[in-house]
Amino acid sequence: TYTKSSGTEARVGIQVIALGNETFRAVGFEGGLPGDGWDLGEKSEAEAKKADDGSVTFMKDDGGASAVLKMGKLQIKGNDNNVIGTLNQIERKSSTLGLKAPEGAIQLFNGVSLEHWKPGARMTEDKLLMEGVNSIRNNFKNFTLHIEFRLPYMPKARGQGRSNSGMYLLGTEIQMLDSFGLSGEPNECGGIYKWRRPDINMCYPPLSWQTYDVEFKAAKNGNPPIMTVKHNGVIIHDQIKLRNKNSQGNIHLQNHSNPVRYRNIWILEND
Repeated sequence: TYTKSSGTEARVGIQVIALGNETFRAVGFEGGLPGDGWDLGEKSEAEAKKADDGSVTFMKDDGGASAVLKMGKLQIKGNDNNVIGTLNQIERKSSTLGLKAPEGAIQLFNGVSLEHWKPGARMTEDKLLMEGVNSIRNNFKNFTLHIEFRLPYMPKARGQGRSNSGMYLLGTEIQMLDSFGLSGEPNECGGIYKWRRPDINMCYPPLSWQTYDVEFKAAKNGNPPIMTVKHNGVIIHDQIKLRNKNSQGNIHLQNHSNPVRYRNIWILEND
């Protein structure tokens, strides 16, 4: 929280994006962080370079209020340069991180075996699934799916070159991309690729473990598939009707030449 010029207390969340070359962008959210208080209103943004003392000072366009980041703390200063609030760095964790497969579910990947994936699937030395895999089964229809993924740190990359992958369910892609602090477009993290933006951008910083939890109903009797998606425990697509009319299919994790990693993948088939 910080104290406004009117004297009232206000809550704010700030995401700091690394842009490479010791340059950073701060994005401010009134009310709190996305999924934790932000009212979906206007955001404030500023860019700055790291100073010799290791601090980063973000200035408002009018040159008045500022925010100084140093050693995991961000001090908000008013027009008179007095500190009106201090924010501490936090590490957010998805409410579904580590969610165990329920009884009857198929553990598609648990760090032990690649038996559910077509030849060519690869695992790292630390037992994580690598990008570019296809499930052996291609007749999934109605299901609940959980996956955990980690995006690499690529501060100098931009757009679709920044930690890109995607999860295809029966041909529909849910984008995976380092979109931390961005607006949340259809081609950004959580978007139904090139079609529908997430209701809220819940992307965490790169190197954080993130989750997708999906409820999927395949097309049937001429009715389109219906899908609900949670990103890091927050609904970003709520029972949306998909354009893809596939009645069954496989699961594909895209290789976009970036080292995205996955773990704890399971699927529970529903009636």
